Amino acid sequence: MAGAPGKAEAEGGSVARVRAALREAGHPDEIREFPEGTRSAADAAAAVGCTVGQIAKSVVFRGVAPDGAERPVLVVASGAHPVDPAKLAALTGLSIHRADGAWVRQVTGFAIGGVAPLGHATAPVVVVDEALFAHQAVWAAAGSPRHVFASTAQDLLRVSGGIRGVVAPG
Repeated sequence: MAGAPGKAEAEGGSVARVRAALREAGHPDEIREFPEGTRSAADAAAAVGCTVGQIAKSVVFRGVAPDGAERPVLVVASGAHPVDPAKLAALTGLSIHRADGAWVRQVTGFAIGGVAPLGHATAPVVVVDEALFAHQAVWAAAGSPRHVFASTAQDLLRVSGGIRGVVAPG
């Protein structure tokens, strides 16, 4: 299509948005690119050279308030475990539902695999996984499935405006 942005251009815009949001938040904006991709937590850990638990994966859910209003809910979770929707509901006070890729892109501005913890098109409710605080350094997506940035759980909590909570099953 004439005039439509290519994949690299679209990713560049998302990565630039994350870089700008990091700068605005007073966070280092050192974004690293891994051409082989960091789409899954295991891929990211292998590329970066860290444990899967140090990957701060972004998982987006549809949150529905008691009045029916819908909000994106972003969980910045350790790559070492899944997210328990019941725990997420208890933390947020919202009914939690799965979100498909098209909806995630629409509300966040990011494709699945590249959702960053900040720089969203629609401000999400954010929960940062307690398990991330066990690590000195964590790695989060930076706007594309090939880009990540280093941080700490405390800084992710600060820049995302999130709350801290246990989201792992069990």
